[in-house]
Amino acid sequence: MISGSTKILKKSGNSSLPKKHGLYIQLISIHGLIRAENLELGRDADTGGQIKYVLELATALAQHKDVERVDVLTRQIFSTKLDPVYATPIEPLSPGVNIVRLPCGPKRYLRKEALWAHLDSFSDAALQHVKKIGRIPDLIHSHYADAGYVASSISSLLSVPMVHTGHSLGRVKRERLLEKGLRERNIETQYAMTQRIEAEEMALDNAAAIIASTNQEVEEQYQLYDNYTPKRISVIPPGVDLTLFSPPTEHDTDTNIKRELSRFLKNPDKPMILAISRADPRKNIATLIKAYGENEQLRDKANLVIIAGNRDDIVAMEKTSRRVLQELLYLIDYYDLHGSIAYPKKHSSEDIPDLYRLAATSKGVFINPALTEPFGLTLLEAAASGLPIIAPNDGGPRDILRHCKNGVVIDPLDSKKMSAQILKTITDHKTWQQWSKNGILGVAQYYTWKGHVDNYIEVVKDCISKHQQATRTVVAKSKLAIAERLLICDIDNTLIGDRAALSQLTNQLKRMGDKVAFGVATGRTIQSTLRELKKWDAPIPDVFITSVGSEIRYGSRLTEDLGWQQHNDYRWKPKEVYNAMRDFNGLKLQHSGEQRRHKISFNVDPKKAPKIREIRQHLRQCGIHVKLIYSHEAYLDILPIRTSKGTAVRHVAMKWGFPLDQVLVVGDSGNDEEMLSGNTLGVVVSNHSPELKKLRGRDHIYFAENEYAKGVLEGIKHYRFLDKNTAQ
Repeated sequence: MISGSTKILKKSGNSSLPKKHGLYIQLISIHGLIRAENLELGRDADTGGQIKYVLELATALAQHKDVERVDVLTRQIFSTKLDPVYATPIEPLSPGVNIVRLPCGPKRYLRKEALWAHLDSFSDAALQHVKKIGRIPDLIHSHYADAGYVASSISSLLSVPMVHTGHSLGRVKRERLLEKGLRERNIETQYAMTQRIEAEEMALDNAAAIIASTNQEVEEQYQLYDNYTPKRISVIPPGVDLTLFSPPTEHDTDTNIKRELSRFLKNPDKPMILAISRADPRKNIATLIKAYGENEQLRDKANLVIIAGNRDDIVAMEKTSRRVLQELLYLIDYYDLHGSIAYPKKHSSEDIPDLYRLAATSKGVFINPALTEPFGLTLLEAAASGLPIIAPNDGGPRDILRHCKNGVVIDPLDSKKMSAQILKTITDHKTWQQWSKNGILGVAQYYTWKGHVDNYIEVVKDCISKHQQATRTVVAKSKLAIAERLLICDIDNTLIGDRAALSQLTNQLKRMGDKVAFGVATGRTIQSTLRELKKWDAPIPDVFITSVGSEIRYGSRLTEDLGWQQHNDYRWKPKEVYNAMRDFNGLKLQHSGEQRRHKISFNVDPKKAPKIREIRQHLRQCGIHVKLIYSHEAYLDILPIRTSKGTAVRHVAMKWGFPLDQVLVVGDSGNDEEMLSGNTLGVVVSNHSPELKKLRGRDHIYFAENEYAKGVLEGIKHYRFLDKNTAQ
């Protein structure tokens, strides 16, 4: 029995979400080849049922009365070997739905296992897409582990709820590969399994809800994970497009795929044993051919038709697919099946409904011989077409057959029992007719897209409502994604020091609403920053750049920028820094709370300590490449070579799509120098420290006549920063 705390959705409710506009939902499905027409399903291991599911879900969602917009975010691909549409940034799918292609790593096509190193760039591109359209999604729905990794990051940054669908799970796959005799090391090399499982754990940890297709997924698969929480899992079976998949009629005429099959078959009118899948070892095509080849009575009674994706040249295919197809050809020759088996090189998505109807007209059967089947969309398509089904004794087929009563489950590794069951199905005409009728009725009752979406929207509304309650605000989304401009202030002696001026600045920011995002950049730690801002009743920042730029966090949830942490790891050797700095007098390590992962801080006695250039030279001679920040003639911070408040500001600007001439930065000391320089709009308050005198006269740096927050206000006025209606 499934846990009582897991929601199994069968009927939709009538609750409504009070909104001025319909929902905007982002679906993220990164790998594979996704386009609006003629899907290349089966082209490779990454272009399969998940893509079909995501696109049909997007189309069905857009037809719901509560949904205004759906974007399918996927990877942009440039390749002369592929349809140019895969490089098109935006492709309409249906009214209210767009396929949005974002840059991610190399321009060429990559299999999903090679994408992990590039997913952070996909996250940044997703944020810029939100910035470009000027609307934050109400919900982000990730599909598969790679999208779960991305959605965990951007949903946190945007402060919106996410839901996740695994489609297939790494822990389950690893177990089954080990059972087949593969070594752990080989599994890791080929499938990047550790990264995948960690991404799945991250998705489960961050998701407000998990959408599963079957009870078995919950009971036997998600339960293997540390972040397994049954009460957050909703079982909502996918739907079938009944306008495409329907029983054969007397009006059905000759089709392209029928003519293609006739090239292979001596007697094309025999009952058809139909199998449709990718050329993947897990699909177990070889066992099906063996079952057919070794049963003479079955070979006499029926033809075998295998649709295993599209191919041009087997030798040029990806290794795994190539091996599957080479084995298929070997077995066909071994059993001498020529004339009774069809395995066309090409088919279009429009051919698939015709294939099901053709098989049903022949009184044949659809078989899915896969080793495991999380759900089985092809089983539903076959059932809706009036074709009885035979499938593995796994989670998805068990649920489908319980509802539809239109076939039987088998052991996919027992070829003799498989062939016997196929023969029984096509020769027992009374049972065939009943199963055909049951499948048509069962799919219409349990597996429509309308029913799926009605239940889905119920889950979505619940997630959004709970998220709003948790954040104690109706709109708790990050301003960074939609603001036109960004104001960044140092804290000590810049933002704080004059309560009246600070109050005036706060009121100005409130009046600007979502047009201006606000951030702080400080040498303080995040804990110290929060205390000081609260003490002065300062405005709550949308972005926190702390510890002299070595840490970046966003919003009230203090979501850490993990990409920035990885950036800071470059050539950073803190132990060697500590050892090298022992040689100097006049330097004393600050207390432990000031020492951070990417910052080592000293108090400086100017009378005893060497010059900064001498310290820098010594560290370089030791082979240590770091950045030294000297401020107020009293503090020395040592940071990774690529780290500073200035680079942190530019990282934030680039990540969230702010042109640098729409970023105003204000500071007062040496650790603000890099932040103030360049194409940003710089302001130096009048109470600045001596280190900044050298900046006077530089372009884009304004020296205010007033101090503290009054100097900030003066700089804003000088640049007319709050008067601009749109970004330049």
